[in-house]
Amino acid sequence: MMDDRGDLPPVVDLLITDGTLLDGAGSPPQPGTLAVRDGLLVMGDDDWRPSTARTIDASGLAVSPGFIDLHSHGGLSVLVDPRHEPKVRQGVTTEVIGVDGNGYAPFRSRDDLLAFANLNAGLDGWPAQVAFDWDSVASYIGRYDRGQAVNIAVLIGNSALRIAAVGWDEVAAEPRAMADMLSMLREGMEEGAFGISSGLDYPPGSFADTDELAALTGEAARGGGIYHTHVRYPLGDGFLDPFREAIEIGRRGEGPVHITHFYHRPTYPGRPEQLLDLVDTARAAGQDVTFDAYPSEWASTRLLIQLPPWVQVGGPTALKERLADRTVRQRLREELRDRGAAYASAEGWSDVRLGAFTRPELLHFESHSLADVMTATGNDAVGAICDLLLAEDLRVTQVTSGPSSDTLHHFVAHPLGMIGTDSTFFGEKPSPRTYGSFPRILGQFVRDEARLSLAEAIRKMTGAPAARLGLHDRGLLRTGYAADVVVFDPARVRSNATYDQPRQYPDGIDFVLVNGELVVDAGRHTGRLPGRALRRTTR
Repeated sequence: MMDDRGDLPPVVDLLITDGTLLDGAGSPPQPGTLAVRDGLLVMGDDDWRPSTARTIDASGLAVSPGFIDLHSHGGLSVLVDPRHEPKVRQGVTTEVIGVDGNGYAPFRSRDDLLAFANLNAGLDGWPAQVAFDWDSVASYIGRYDRGQAVNIAVLIGNSALRIAAVGWDEVAAEPRAMADMLSMLREGMEEGAFGISSGLDYPPGSFADTDELAALTGEAARGGGIYHTHVRYPLGDGFLDPFREAIEIGRRGEGPVHITHFYHRPTYPGRPEQLLDLVDTARAAGQDVTFDAYPSEWASTRLLIQLPPWVQVGGPTALKERLADRTVRQRLREELRDRGAAYASAEGWSDVRLGAFTRPELLHFESHSLADVMTATGNDAVGAICDLLLAEDLRVTQVTSGPSSDTLHHFVAHPLGMIGTDSTFFGEKPSPRTYGSFPRILGQFVRDEARLSLAEAIRKMTGAPAARLGLHDRGLLRTGYAADVVVFDPARVRSNATYDQPRQYPDGIDFVLVNGELVVDAGRHTGRLPGRALRRTTR
C-alpha cells in the first residue's frame, strides 16, 4: 500500500510493520506498513523501513482505524476519569455523547443545567468533581480539549433546547419558542456539534411532538448534522410505530436519521426482519436512514424510567415533591396495576438490578434487584422506587434484560448497522456492554459464529460511523488521516464482561493509538491523554 502523496518520509515517530491492514472501508485485508508522523498516518508498503523511535511488530495481528462509538453516556464520567479505560481498552478512540436528548449544552441558566443534571443523574451520574461551568455548546465542547484518552463528538440534546425555550412542562412549542430552539440549535451546530439527539422516553425532551422534532431535524441537516434518536416507547402498536415516527421525522425534516440502540425485544410480537424492513424500505424510497446496535442482552438506564412522564412534569423539584405525595403514589399503583399481574409482586421486579447507591443505609442494596429491596423493606414496587429515588436524589441506575439474544446478529450484521455501546459507567455492576461491545463483535460474531466478515465488522466500527458523523479525517487508514489506530489479535480477541462480572477488560486488544499517541501499549494503559474535542466541519 503505497503513499498516495508522493515520497515517503525517511523519519517517522512510530512504525507498525508486518500487520494485516483493514482499511475501514470494507476492502479485503492486505499486508502493509503504516507509520505515524506528527499525529497523522503515513501508509507505505512492506519494504518501507524509515528511521523511527518505536516499531511495533504486528505479525499475526490486525491493524485497523480506531473504533467509533456512536452512543455513550460517558460525557460526565470522562471529565472525572479521563483515562476512560472501559472504552479505550476495547479499542474505542472516538465516542459520541449528548445522546438520548440528554445533552448538557446549551443551557442559558446554570440553575437549569444543574437541575437537568440532577434529573439525569441515574443515567449519566452526577460527579461532584464536575464544575458545570459552561453554558454554550462551544464552552461545553471546550472542556474536552483539556485531554482524555479518547476523542469526543457532541450532539445537542433536544431536552436542553426545550428547557430553555419552552420550560419543563408538557406543552406544545409555540412559534416563538420554536424559533428560539431553532436559533439555539443553529448556533450550536456552528460551534461544532454533530447534530440533534432525542430520547423520547426522557422528559422534558419526550414532550416534543413529531412536527417539532422534524423542524429541529431540518435545522440540523442544514448545518450538516444528523437526527440521532432513541425512539418513542410505546407509540401506537408499540412495535413498529416508534420507528415509523423516527423515519417520518426525517422525511418531514428532510434530514438524515440515525436510529440508536436498534434491536428486537423479547416482548415484541413480530420478527426482527420487520424492523429492519422499515429501514430498508425508507432507504429504497430515497431517505438517508441508518442505525446502531449494541451486542448485549443487558440494557441500562436510570431507575426513574419506571415512572410515567407525568410524574416528571415541571422538573426535578416538582418530581421529588410528587414522589413523596401519598396521593401520587396511589395513582402510580393504579397505573402499575394496569400493566399486568407481574408488577404486583416482588417476583415481577427480580429483573431490575439497582446500583450507584451512596447513602450508608442503602449500600447493602448495591447490585441487588428491586425485588430484593421490596422483600427487605416490606414495600411494594411504587413505595420502593419512590423511596430509593428520594433517598438518593434521583441517582439510582438500573440494569435490566434488553435485546433478544437470538436476534442480536440480525442488527449487528445488517449493512446499514453500526455500533453504539450505550455505555453507562456508574454502579458496581453496569451492563457488560460498557466494557465489552466491540471485542464481543470481533470475537463472537465474526470469528466464532461467522455472522459477518472481519473487514465488514471493521467498516461498521470505523469508516461507516465516521461518514455518518461527517468526520473527514478519521475512520480510514489513509495517509494524512488522524492516527487513531487499533492493533488486535483476531484469534484471541474477546469480551470478558459478563452480567455477574461486567467490569472486565477484554483480551486481544494489544495497542491503541489516539491522535498518534499510544494510550494502550501491549494491553496496558499508558496514562497518556491525547484525546480532544472534535468539531463538525464542512468541506
